[in-house]
Amino acid sequence: MNGGPLRITDTTLRDAHQSLLATRLRLKDMLPVLELIDAVGYHSVEMWGGATFDAAMRFLGEDPWERARTIRAHLSHTPCQMLLRGQNLVGYRHYPDDIVERFIARAKANGIDVFRIFDALNDVRNMAWAMTVAKRVGSHVQASICYTTSPVHTLDKFVALAVELENMGADSICIKDMAGLITPYAAFELIRHLKARLHVPVQLHTHYTSGMGTSVYLKAAEVGVDVVDTAISSLALSTSQPPTEVLVSMLQGSPRDTGLDLELLAQIARYFADTRAKYHKFEGGVAGIDVRVLQYQIPGGMISNLVSQLREQNALDRYEEVLAEVPRVRAELGYPPLVTPTSQIVGTQATLNVLLGERYKIVPEEVKAYVKGFYGRPPAPIDEEVKKRILGDEQPIACRPADLLEPGYEKAAQEIGDLAQSEEDVLSYALFPHIARTFLERRARGESEEERVAAIAAAILAQREKKAAVAVPSSPPVSLWKMAGRIGRRWRF
Repeated sequence: MNGGPLRITDTTLRDAHQSLLATRLRLKDMLPVLELIDAVGYHSVEMWGGATFDAAMRFLGEDPWERARTIRAHLSHTPCQMLLRGQNLVGYRHYPDDIVERFIARAKANGIDVFRIFDALNDVRNMAWAMTVAKRVGSHVQASICYTTSPVHTLDKFVALAVELENMGADSICIKDMAGLITPYAAFELIRHLKARLHVPVQLHTHYTSGMGTSVYLKAAEVGVDVVDTAISSLALSTSQPPTEVLVSMLQGSPRDTGLDLELLAQIARYFADTRAKYHKFEGGVAGIDVRVLQYQIPGGMISNLVSQLREQNALDRYEEVLAEVPRVRAELGYPPLVTPTSQIVGTQATLNVLLGERYKIVPEEVKAYVKGFYGRPPAPIDEEVKKRILGDEQPIACRPADLLEPGYEKAAQEIGDLAQSEEDVLSYALFPHIARTFLERRARGESEEERVAAIAAAILAQREKKAAVAVPSSPPVSLWKMAGRIGRRWRF
């Protein structure tokens, strides 16, 4: 095996519960175990970003910035890491450069040491500004490449992209396999070529959806991958990451021995096993392994979302048709990697194509914006007939999408007014206006989350009583894919 001890990034506090528990893990259920996590000796802990930002305000009544500060305060020996969607930050659209700059600066000030920056289309134009700002504020810039398979996603292109990102200033490169598509031998070859060409460390991230995750890490370890992402066993497997303890055990006594304490990991696992039981109603997605992710290239979370949406529309019998339509739409739209927000864009169009009985009869605004180039440059040209049907004679933009955006911070500050008590509050509003305003208004009233839940429950009961008294005709089925329901010891290389 090549290299010294394999280092591990723990994803339990971000991607694991985002994948398994609909991003519902509360800060109060993280706090009791943070000191144990800090004692493990992880390379880093991914504890912020992705869908956790808006979910904290939307579903939990929590301030995401306070979460970052609090976790940082408890992880005094471990670098804190976040997932940043490039120009999308933690949202689902592009934001102006001033918002990106201020967000990254405040994230750093609130405790983020490592920024894992990616773009759903692997369009480096959408990553460049975030990388520049993160570098300027003194953070570790981990440029991430979304891994997928298609006729245009080749080993040579992935390597060339990694070299380009290194030349742009990346401190490390991450291969982000968000669907669990990479096979052990594909990982071996990709890591082998990256290690031969790059001068910065290489990290590998995968999900267990296809059942290959641990084997993928073993082959990557053989050829010298520097770091891999795992989750504690009680929040691992299925659509989450491979389990930490299994990989640690398999490498014991080898040249890549992680040196991590299995007894300490077992204590953390027991804690999260008990904690997970409290969130059982949010369990969803793939139970175990689903190899259809390899056939249709659909992430596990996307599959569970599809099932939920079809069930709501009484169209679950069309499931296999929609499943088969997704890769067809993906090919026509230029083979985008299926990760937020492109997974929702492709999934929405595929569902509408099947349920309406005519392909592209209705095209959502997000799909039109994608075809116009407002999300970035697709990996391959969009099918000309599809583009013509969606845009007519209109031509897609050729510039970086954010170049068309006016600065947004001052406008957001003026709109939210005195509800904002900090720059962080203004940024929350700039990213998610409706969600943040509702959250900040509740905070201003001093309304607790428990009171909010009680009020919602009372409203639901009242509505049920009203429906029982008055017959209400059902509305026609419409299928939409929902967007969201993902100092001390320094960086070691």
